[in-house]
Amino acid sequence: MNLLLLLVSGIFVHNFILSRFLGICPFLGVSKQIETAFGMGIAVTFVMGLASAITYVVQYTILVPYGLEYLQTIAFILVIATLVQLVEMVIKKTSPTLYEALGVYLPLITTNCAVLGVALLNIQYGYNFIESVVFGIAGALGFMLAIVLFAGIRERNELSAIPKALDGFPIALITAGLMAIAFLGFSGML
Repeated sequence: MNLLLLLVSGIFVHNFILSRFLGICPFLGVSKQIETAFGMGIAVTFVMGLASAITYVVQYTILVPYGLEYLQTIAFILVIATLVQLVEMVIKKTSPTLYEALGVYLPLITTNCAVLGVALLNIQYGYNFIESVVFGIAGALGFMLAIVLFAGIRERNELSAIPKALDGFPIALITAGLMAIAFLGFSGML
């Protein structure tokens, strides 16, 4: 039951983008088309899930036993960068169209604060290995949900009559704010 609550919490209540405001760069940059947003969501899900598992192991088998906790951020960024390179190679080979559509935002997953944030929050909250992985995957699924919903809204906005002063990025920011307010309604769930 605890894992189910952690999953629901990570997706809806404590959504990394709409509640914690982590991962805003790819959220705004890759959310113009649903297909691209979904591809980014899958890539982030893979990286966040594996990063949660690997950083937990690094923390408790290397950093803590040797008193190297002060190297936590550097070690976690190295793990994340390695995983992103792996994802980039796989996407380039399996889906060149998606690779081109993601462009510069794919390598930027390395510096996506949501990915580093989930690794650091796992340690801060004292989650065990399974809880860390579930929290990482839940956070990533919440990221994917938010970015795909936002991409769908942005696609619809392209077909709408929007005042010239709000067209483009301003309406995107207003939409993101309204989505954050809507997701605030989930905060009473848990």
